[in-house]
Amino acid sequence: MAQAVSRNELFETLPVPVALRRMIVPAAVSQIIVLIYNMADTFYIGRTNNPYMLAGASLILPVFNMLLCLSSLAGIGGGTLISWLLGAGQPEEARKVSAFSFWLAVTLSLAFSVGLGVGMTPALTFLGAGENIFLYARQYAFCVIVLGAVPTVLSNVLAHLVRSVGISREAGFGITLGAVLNIALDPVFMYLLLPDGQQVLGVGVATLLSNCVACGYFLVVLWRIRQTSVLTPDPRTGLPQPRNMAAVFGVGVPSAVASLLFDLDYVVIDKLMVGYSEVALAAIGIVLKVERLPLNVGIGICQGMVPLVAYNCGSGNHKRMNRVIRLSLACGLVVAAVSILLYQSFAPGIVGGFISDGLTVALATDFLRVRILATPLMFLSFFTVYIFQGFAGKDSPCAKPLAAPWITAA
Repeated sequence: MAQAVSRNELFETLPVPVALRRMIVPAAVSQIIVLIYNMADTFYIGRTNNPYMLAGASLILPVFNMLLCLSSLAGIGGGTLISWLLGAGQPEEARKVSAFSFWLAVTLSLAFSVGLGVGMTPALTFLGAGENIFLYARQYAFCVIVLGAVPTVLSNVLAHLVRSVGISREAGFGITLGAVLNIALDPVFMYLLLPDGQQVLGVGVATLLSNCVACGYFLVVLWRIRQTSVLTPDPRTGLPQPRNMAAVFGVGVPSAVASLLFDLDYVVIDKLMVGYSEVALAAIGIVLKVERLPLNVGIGICQGMVPLVAYNCGSGNHKRMNRVIRLSLACGLVVAAVSILLYQSFAPGIVGGFISDGLTVALATDFLRVRILATPLMFLSFFTVYIFQGFAGKDSPCAKPLAAPWITAA
């Protein structure tokens, strides 16, 4: 009962800045940590000063991000609806949605894994893997996607579901646990356990193991809160109502598509860089990770905001909902503005921390300074999508434009 009171206090009575801080900080920190561990792979591979290894791993980044789109579908779609249902006083239906989202994540990620495993060679060829980088790309993709798809997607989905009931700290810790473990295991597998020339394989194995540990942590969390939370993986709870299953896809699919389009842009960029040179591919591989720092912080802000928006939308407290939205918007724009100033000033030093090859650094510096200018627009795009995700449920009055005047004073 204490947990229910705490949840109600967080969603209903705490001052909006305090409630947002409790939800946003763990989400934003976990997003930063995730990015750091993604950049750690690039950093450690860059220490070999082999642009072909770096290019091979960089080539898989868009495919890995596409895999994460599945976690947006099941996790954001299900998690947002759970918050909305709790606000509307429907805990049993929320429980069914949680089980549905869990098994949806398992099914989709397993299908993605099998698909890439069967079509690995044509997929890598389509992405532009030449003979110098094909082996490295294959090693990395086999570990982090073919073997790692299910634990990777499931851990991210469970983070969304746990956050949806107000347990943002545990969600952030689980994602951070996997990231920190990945950073620690990278050099162990690269330089101690595997022979020279197998550094990309070592990074892939480290990523796989860390995601398995993070997934295990979230399963333990579900077990510990099973008596006091609506979250459960038990399929015996039954299916949610058809309109709520549709709502999971109605919220999750646009989120997944938005992320997918963002990552398809990465695929196009990679193919253009391959046509220029593999050194250029290595350079853009660094930039595509470094530039995501302010965006990941912005996504963390959005992820922390959505449960509060969804709950207060479901409960009919639109005034509080609008305050949450406006404050979150202001925080994200400040982060974007600061990032532009810092990246314009320190781009050469930032890029040089990953690789010392002069041509790679010069190309990456120019790429970074141009691409960082788009950060405010990218944040606004994601922010708008997340707002409408918070208006879960087709019958929600918040989904009607005139009922949610968040750009006006409440």
